[in-house]
Amino acid sequence: MSTTILITGGAGFIGSSLAEHLAQNDDFKIVIIDNFMTGNLAKVPQSAHNNIQFVEADVNNYDALLSIFNKHNFGSGFDYVFHYAALVGVKRTLDNPTMVLEDITGIKNILILSKDNNVKRVFYSSSSEVYGEPVAFPQNEETTPLNSRLPYAIVKNVGEAFVRSYYQEYNLSYTIFRFFNTYGYKQSKDFVVSKYLSAALNNEDLIVYGDGLQTRTFCFIDDNIAACTTAFLQNKFINDTINVGGENEITILELAQTIIDVTQSKSKIVHAPALKEGDMTRRCPDISKMKTLLAKDLLPLHQGLQQLLTNTSYII
Repeated sequence: MSTTILITGGAGFIGSSLAEHLAQNDDFKIVIIDNFMTGNLAKVPQSAHNNIQFVEADVNNYDALLSIFNKHNFGSGFDYVFHYAALVGVKRTLDNPTMVLEDITGIKNILILSKDNNVKRVFYSSSSEVYGEPVAFPQNEETTPLNSRLPYAIVKNVGEAFVRSYYQEYNLSYTIFRFFNTYGYKQSKDFVVSKYLSAALNNEDLIVYGDGLQTRTFCFIDDNIAACTTAFLQNKFINDTINVGGENEITILELAQTIIDVTQSKSKIVHAPALKEGDMTRRCPDISKMKTLLAKDLLPLHQGLQQLLTNTSYII
């Protein structure tokens, strides 16, 4: 018996990678929706099993989403929903704060229709941004300070609250994935690793904001997808929250130098004024839960970058 899965934001970096992985199982029937605000049709995967259907739609439009639940579901209701649609990118979200806030409507639409159509579990893509400027390290799922002023972080926090509330009131099961910096094939140049790689491959300057001592961890896309699909396939962390990220903290300055070294680039590191908002001083997740989902060690950054360089057409 087949399982029908809806993936919103499936023309984006992580959503399309998830769809591509799940479509390898011909028992899964996958419907992808995206409005191309930040996604790209070229990222939507093709399947040899003919088990992927793409619909251009905006999750913030209730009627469009209702039609998909009623008609574009391979003739059956959706069993699971991965809600990955969101306006993303630091500059884009800072420049369009009211547009970011509109994503709350999409979250509500997904939960209402999932509840009404007996979806078994909703997987919600949250973000490390919910931690705001952190007060404890590593950042654990149970110690969320909720101190960020940025609309993107606020929307992700509100989304988590909606997801938990629908479980409490309607018994709609969920899993929340809090994504930390993820990089890999098909990532757009809005994000630091892909932006630096693109610049380095063209021997262009790598721009570092401020002193570059702000830290991040970086998770290769394959590790992200492995953790999330294992939680799905093995029914792990039901009605729970999981940090999904890397484990080795690195400064942005070190990241820039690493990428120059790996690409053997002639690029120079150039410092620009620090961003006024949105560039938190430190990100370091507790990924204890994530590690229980993986049957292998996380891929080190250096090796992940080397993998990407075997296919320099990965940036779309």
